[in-house]
Amino acid sequence: MNEPQDTLDLLDYRRDVADLYADARHGGGGAATWSRWRTDRDELFATHPQSALSPERREVFGGLPYFPYDPAWRLEGQVEAVDPGEAIEVGHSGSGTTAFRRFGRVDLEQGGARFSLTLFWLTGYGGGAFLPFRDGTSGTDTYGGGRYLLDTVKGADLGHDGGIVILDFNYAYHPSCVHDSRWSCPLAPPENWLDVEIRAGERL
Repeated sequence: MNEPQDTLDLLDYRRDVADLYADARHGGGGAATWSRWRTDRDELFATHPQSALSPERREVFGGLPYFPYDPAWRLEGQVEAVDPGEAIEVGHSGSGTTAFRRFGRVDLEQGGARFSLTLFWLTGYGGGAFLPFRDGTSGTDTYGGGRYLLDTVKGADLGHDGGIVILDFNYAYHPSCVHDSRWSCPLAPPENWLDVEIRAGERL
């Protein structure tokens, strides 16, 4: 049975993560804002009891690796309506699944490459936007199961303006299962597997 303090620590961790993204939304974008987000995220990983890292790894942690900041990967896209269909069960890195429903699609272009991503909504109480993806770096420079760009349950959200959503891939990050096998995390479903290499964000 979890101790109440464990749950309160998790609440505190999610609050801290939400604060990181709030600072990023109001920081004006650019490399300086991203560097602050990265530094503060490293601090959370190194010190917080609900860090994705085990206590042993926290003791030797020297910071998460990232691709160099690339302003070309800060994109904005119009969210287009999709047929939500039935809720889908997204498989995990370990046991279990999580139910999501499609709520939109974004068409993007960068460096001459065109690609689309599906936005998902968590079907559980309160919901939350979720955008996992795999790309041409998955399985080599980044985790084979993909990375996350939006996960509003945890406060990972760079904002939107009307129907235009900000998708800055410099903020793409690995799920917790990459850092410790005790976590079981939803993986990117096939419709969000991309051929393009996105050399931005967290890497292995």
